[in-house]
Amino acid sequence: METISKVKAFGGMQGVYRHASTTCQCDMTFALFLPPQAEQKPVPVLWYLSGLTCTHQNVMDKGEYRRLAAELGVAVLCPDTSPRGDDIPDEPDNWQFGKGAGFYLDATQAPFAKNYRMYSYITQELSELAAEKFPLDMTRQAITGHSMGGHGAITIALKNPGRFKSVSAFAPIAQPSTAGWSKPALEKYLGQDESAWRAYDSTLLIEDGHRIENLLIDQGTADSFLNDGLRPWLLEEACKKAGIALTLNMREGYDHSYYFISTFMDEHLRWHAQRLGVFASTT
Repeated sequence: METISKVKAFGGMQGVYRHASTTCQCDMTFALFLPPQAEQKPVPVLWYLSGLTCTHQNVMDKGEYRRLAAELGVAVLCPDTSPRGDDIPDEPDNWQFGKGAGFYLDATQAPFAKNYRMYSYITQELSELAAEKFPLDMTRQAITGHSMGGHGAITIALKNPGRFKSVSAFAPIAQPSTAGWSKPALEKYLGQDESAWRAYDSTLLIEDGHRIENLLIDQGTADSFLNDGLRPWLLEEACKKAGIALTLNMREGYDHSYYFISTFMDEHLRWHAQRLGVFASTT
């Protein structure tokens, strides 16, 4: 593993790291903020999964999470959104597919199946690497994400019951198997058999019996993708039928950007901290 950068912030350390991934068969980069408490003991960790066109860096630069994460004693782990490299298959003119748009799934279709294995990368390889290299308490994990990353956070939590103490999302793609900007990607990654898509669709996973204890969603009412791509009411209905405790905040006038995310980042951090057993400064 290579250290790309380390910068002190709020008494903690913001790092960026690169490693050769056996899962994605390319070099992968991730960001990790360690709060000052990590110098004394392992700390709980919040995963943040980014959205379409993003890398690990977007939330690191614009998410405004470090001050409160340092106060609470929670690490924030930010993976990339897809495999990278000159040899990785891509559609450079399609921002909804390929590099930057891995959808946190394991592709089964050529030529993407070799590298686009973000589900296994997140849940296995990066988890094991982070646990080995950093002072993280992997018995206390939480997960969140934005847009495509919100989709990823919810589906990963649903498919790994008990692993995450809490789950949240900013403007998640609630039902990617029918959304205009994600359905074509699922078909290219997973094939034309739509039954295979269910394994990466939050509402359909819930319909098929997968459960999480709680879920927090923030969604802007001025989000230009709300009605075609995101549709949180579908997830709200699925949670209601399944008895999943969902808090859905429709934020008046907010859009899809990091201005929206950074506005409500503190609320998500405190919400996760309470469920991770971090009680100081969570009111």
